[in-house]
Amino acid sequence: MKENKTSETLNLLFICHFNQMRSRTAECIYSSEPLYQVRSAGTECNGKGKITGELLLWADLIFVMEEEHEIILKEGFSAYTLNKRIVNLDILDNYYFMEQELVDLIKERVFPYLVFTRVNTKENN
Repeated sequence: MKENKTSETLNLLFICHFNQMRSRTAECIYSSEPLYQVRSAGTECNGKGKITGELLLWADLIFVMEEEHEIILKEGFSAYTLNKRIVNLDILDNYYFMEQELVDLIKERVFPYLVFTRVNTKENN
């Protein structure tokens, strides 16, 4: 995991239930990109890498896979998400890790937010 944050990189956090299929796939997709620091987490206790306040504070952009995840963040971590942008990708738990349809769906739904954020970041510098 890359930890050398610069003003040119964005910290992306992907969240699903168990951090096994959807959010881990998203992390794999974007972790090789030099413009991003990427992590993933789950909302469930028995998942891999449970969401924490520290992770939420670290993130510049938070992507959740379903509305339920957004509700969990806003109710259980409100102090950590107060000024954070949370994007619901609306991707149901119907896929396997790195399944091509899931990869394509994540790329399609994340792309507009990355472009918008990068443009706004450059304009503000």
